[in-house]
Amino acid sequence: MLQIPNMLDKKLLVGNSTSDDASVYKISNDIAIVNTVDFFPPIVDDPFTFGEIAAANSLSDIYAMGAKPITALNIVGFPDDLDLNILTQILKGGASKSKEASIAIAGGHTVVDQEPKYGLSVTGIVNPGSQITNNNSKAKDALVLTKPIGTGIITTAGKHGKVKDSVLELAIDT
Repeated sequence: MLQIPNMLDKKLLVGNSTSDDASVYKISNDIAIVNTVDFFPPIVDDPFTFGEIAAANSLSDIYAMGAKPITALNIVGFPDDLDLNILTQILKGGASKSKEASIAIAGGHTVVDQEPKYGLSVTGIVNPGSQITNNNSKAKDALVLTKPIGTGIITTAGKHGKVKDSVLELAIDT
């Protein structure tokens, strides 16, 4: 992404230059929108749980920027030869996590793909200048962990069969 030039727009407060997971665009002196999109293939076998994990991962990008999520869109890649009940369960998992965050999923987009993929495009809001970025943290800032350190590594290892099921289950349950 660093190879792609930034748009020259003074209202774009956070673009691709800081390698953040979301952009921040100033709408007014009081409101900036925060946008992110994140999706990936299943890291667990249960479709509902996968939907929850993928949605939580997408939402976390908004929270990490210090913003409040307000709406989301599903983004799905799904093989045309898989049972649609699997897709339904994935979407229900995403909807469950979105409900927990008190946001509506307003629609989305689906394409045929060789492997299932799911995530959300999430829009949030933040007061301009209050956003948290990769390059504005300071000593003594509070660090909020929503999962134990290493959870992502464990789930990725689980996708490749490199971790015991009992360890993977503990990581998923956090």
